[in-house]
Amino acid sequence: MTYALSTNQLSKILNGREIVSDINMTMKKGEIYGLLGPNGAGKTTLMKMFIHLIKPSSGVIQIFGQELKHASFELRKRMGCLIEYPIFYEHLSAQTNLELHCEYMGYYDRSSIDEALELVNLRNLSNQPVKEYSLGMKQRLGIARAFITKPELLILDEPINSLDPKGIKELRDVFKRLSVEYGTTILISSHILGEIEKILDTVGILKEGRLVEEISMENLRNKSTQYLELNLSDCKKAALVLEDELGIQNYKIINDHTLRIYDREYSQSNISKTLLLNDLEIEAINKKHASLEDYFLNVTEGGRIDA
Repeated sequence: MTYALSTNQLSKILNGREIVSDINMTMKKGEIYGLLGPNGAGKTTLMKMFIHLIKPSSGVIQIFGQELKHASFELRKRMGCLIEYPIFYEHLSAQTNLELHCEYMGYYDRSSIDEALELVNLRNLSNQPVKEYSLGMKQRLGIARAFITKPELLILDEPINSLDPKGIKELRDVFKRLSVEYGTTILISSHILGEIEKILDTVGILKEGRLVEEISMENLRNKSTQYLELNLSDCKKAALVLEDELGIQNYKIINDHTLRIYDREYSQSNISKTLLLNDLEIEAINKKHASLEDYFLNVTEGGRIDA
């Protein structure tokens, strides 16, 4: 299979320290791949190597089956990116900023400017100076600029930062549309896991510069832990009752009023009955599956919840 992006033993050493170590990852064409990891895990360094802003210390990067090298100009034209915070000519309008970007890229389909602005819901504000834009608007303009040349591979580092819930949903829809309608392959990093979980096809998890997990969302959902989530008046007291009377050990107190039980051998009715007999008011009890955020924390903090 020819992948949109793949790496083989990719590493980067900076100031004598290995920032990224022996990364082997693969991205299928047309998928949305989530690159996850704690701060300092190496996500931005890895993305900068993919767009050749940083040269690898060792290893190979392949884009659409071709090795990425210093002279791979045509290959890099097939890519768009938004790394860290987008920079613009603040005194110029969004329209003019995008026109200048097209000139720089040697891309002369001016209709793509209107299409990109429409895609990120900035078309009606295209003549407004960028200095008057909010942080979220600038972030959306950065995504428009990354997409304007119709790249086959889009690399986005924290693209939903600074956005309100409405803006996050709008961009989720944009990413899904790019993947489905345009066949664009998207590599996206984010700390807002509950939001991007809804659109990802595959996740790769970095920890201390190493790729410790690469799994499709379908497989993750199939193997994710089931649990009961209880909303209670007193979680600490409930935990003591569950331990003393039912012998339940595999649970987690989320906050003062939310408790999760991972032991599957106890029925929901038995748990409810035991708590009620001990004068604990149950506001809600639901069967759930572990989220991407749960899975991520289990992997990166060492020690998974037993399935």
